[in-house]
Amino acid sequence: MSDTETPAPVMDPGPASAPIAAAPIAAEPEPAAAPLSLETLFLEARTHYAWRPDPVTDDEIHRLYALTRMGPTSANSSPGRFLFLRTPEAKERLRPALSAGNIAPTLAAPCTVIVAYDPRFFDKLPTLYPTTDARSWFANNDPLATATAFRNGTLQGAYLLMAARAIGLDCAPMSGFDNSKVDSEFLTWRGWKSNFLLNLGHGDPTELPPRPPRLDFDDACAIL
Repeated sequence: MSDTETPAPVMDPGPASAPIAAAPIAAEPEPAAAPLSLETLFLEARTHYAWRPDPVTDDEIHRLYALTRMGPTSANSSPGRFLFLRTPEAKERLRPALSAGNIAPTLAAPCTVIVAYDPRFFDKLPTLYPTTDARSWFANNDPLATATAFRNGTLQGAYLLMAARAIGLDCAPMSGFDNSKVDSEFLTWRGWKSNFLLNLGHGDPTELPPRPPRLDFDDACAIL
């Protein structure tokens, strides 16, 4: 130590008989919480059948589609088509196609989406997939076009559902309806075909039943 350095002060240990406090035992770390997005999209979201009166706005509908269209589809085919029913008149037109158990929750939902697909989706491929003549893959192959339209339109319906949850809406997908009646009433003149229905809005959580179980990994999955 140099002559100019000041010695460090010595701490007073206190009376010799004073007990030394034991260091606290560290608690086991809590499991990492799932990100809010997972809670919102999967873990806490439920299928709702009772609805609050809050409307689904034009802005929300446009946001839904802006998100949905970004999900991947085969060759960017984007065959999904969506008809949003909000008015009582539109809901009444839908009523005859609904199964008995779906009438009340559908009429009560602020918005019902007819998730559909365009069998001639390939006519838009020159714009959507301009790097090659993708239209020719489907235009003369009806089985391939039909399978591609239905499969990818279903994917886009699922993207719509998850997008709705992401922006704070609740959902109830349904297949209990007469597709031919829906097509005749709403879609044939557009050239679309219905796939499933999706009720949208803000659900009433007080009316939710207990969540039913899901299959375990070994019941639904395999790894090769």
